[in-house]
Amino acid sequence: MAGRIRNEDIALVRERAPIADVVGEHLQLRNAGGGNLKGLCPFHDEKSPSFNVTPGRGLYFCFGCGEGGDVIKFVQEIDHLSFAEAVERLAAKAGVQLRYEEGGYTQRQDTGQRARLVEAHRIAAEFYAERLASPEGEIGRRFLAERGFEPADAARFGVGFAPREWEALVRHLRGRGFTDQEMIGGGLVREGRRGPMDRFRGRLIWPIRDLSGDVIGFGARKLFDDDEGPKYLNTPESPLFHKGSVLYGADLAKKEIARRRQAVVVEGYTDVMACHLAGVPTAVATCGTSFGDDHIKILRRLLMDQDEFRGEVVFTFDGDSAGQNAALRASKDEHKFVTQTFVAVQPDGLDPCDLRIRHGDAAVRDLVASRTPLFEFAVRTRIQQHDLDTAEGRLAALDAAAPIVAAIKDRALRQMYAVSLDRWLGIMDERFVVARVRELAAREHARGAARGRGDGGGRGEAAEQPPVPAQRPAFNPDDPEVQRERELLKLALQRPALLGPVFDGLPPEAFLAPPHQAVREVIGAAGGSAGAADPADWTARLRDLAPNDQVRGLITQLAVEPVHNARDSDDRYANELLARIQERQLTRQINDVKAKLGRLNPVEQADDYNRLFGDLVALEQQRRVLRERGLGAQ
Repeated sequence: MAGRIRNEDIALVRERAPIADVVGEHLQLRNAGGGNLKGLCPFHDEKSPSFNVTPGRGLYFCFGCGEGGDVIKFVQEIDHLSFAEAVERLAAKAGVQLRYEEGGYTQRQDTGQRARLVEAHRIAAEFYAERLASPEGEIGRRFLAERGFEPADAARFGVGFAPREWEALVRHLRGRGFTDQEMIGGGLVREGRRGPMDRFRGRLIWPIRDLSGDVIGFGARKLFDDDEGPKYLNTPESPLFHKGSVLYGADLAKKEIARRRQAVVVEGYTDVMACHLAGVPTAVATCGTSFGDDHIKILRRLLMDQDEFRGEVVFTFDGDSAGQNAALRASKDEHKFVTQTFVAVQPDGLDPCDLRIRHGDAAVRDLVASRTPLFEFAVRTRIQQHDLDTAEGRLAALDAAAPIVAAIKDRALRQMYAVSLDRWLGIMDERFVVARVRELAAREHARGAARGRGDGGGRGEAAEQPPVPAQRPAFNPDDPEVQRERELLKLALQRPALLGPVFDGLPPEAFLAPPHQAVREVIGAAGGSAGAADPADWTARLRDLAPNDQVRGLITQLAVEPVHNARDSDDRYANELLARIQERQLTRQINDVKAKLGRLNPVEQADDYNRLFGDLVALEQQRRVLRERGLGAQ
């Protein structure tokens, strides 16, 4: 078995894998000033961005949840990989050939389950794509052609064909060194009565990729009439594929979603293809499941969904009752977005793929452009189910639509929709309709509060638990002296050349906060700030030397957190901070000398007394100089 990856190769991977590019595959990043980038954290749900990336030092840190590290750590956390697996994955993309301690340029044989499964899926995708061009794949090519797709379109999306054989893919993957257990565990094949057999046979195949472009699963469409399986068959849940947190086409759409601040959610693989080819490159689709919370989180990160009424999410649904019900379900999750949500429905019920076939690319673009606000669509859908020519029908429509309006979280928007509801119903009694909506909203609020207390039945939210008091630190983080320490350590990590030998002369006990002392010890172990060169290499060395995750996390945070210097030059600010910390050290020494003097007899121990008194005078003079120099840091 090969040994550990060489340190110099790990350093090269960090250098060749820019953290902004790697993180940018998973979320939209915007300029935050000072060389930093900011986005919505992928590790916890948040409304405003607190996830910071500092490309100059190769680090990220979330001030909301505390997650942080370098590009390798990010890949570990986002894809649930070991350290070695993350390095190998980044190395493969960056073109770095890794060496292991046992010698030689060789890839480890135990590269980990995920890496093996990703490679198996890549090979399977190539296998299916090649079979589409074979004589037996003619039925798949005909299916695509009938839907307006050319061979170049199929190649762009990686569409393939699964032969009707029982073990075609099994044999192919075995020949590439994969075990039956790996194939079965990844969902590529399934266990039959006579051994492993291909999961997909005689079907058109779409590779499903994650945001970084790795194939993690497949969607398969039935082509033959004697196929007794479902019309669409997807990869089952596996270590790679979780259908509730995957959006088909997101790897292709993510850059345009970020640029246009728009995401279009369609219902199928061919709809995604049709939209992209028609000039709507922001289209994505769910993979065999309804649109849910994890899909919302993905889109919010790609949209950097933080500014109300700037971005938009457009849902396209069929015009039938199933599509209308899907829109109603989507309206219940509308409040989980900050951007506006819309619905685009073709009146004749055509989906984007059929619309493109019959009316061309412009019709698909027009469909998206003619979008309707989601709440308006949901309300009007409910109204249309009633006879508005009678008073009874209008009242029934009000009772059917009012709960949708009452569920709108934004009070001002709820009021505006209540007024519109009166106009759409033709009741012409705005006060009555608004009051009815308010009554339902108050009733729902009361039910929610009851569920929160735990007396709303078994299906309500869990009762609110009493807050657990946070453990008090051994120091006060709001103490100005502690804050100055923090600022000085930030400079030691971010601008070490400003501090020089003066900082390196400060012992760890010069710092009041124990975590700060720990960071100072790590800096000393790395040779001091005078030995720092490249910022990214400097912080990487310090993180490697950290004794535990707590210290390592604090180093990451200090390396990313902006330095609070709004008044002075960096040089002056650094000198002021150093002077204040030095003055504090001198004050301790002065107090020690005074205590010793107090224990001496000036007559009987005159020599010792006079020597200490001289030391006291010199220390006091030093302190006055430092105090004057450090006044700006107050």
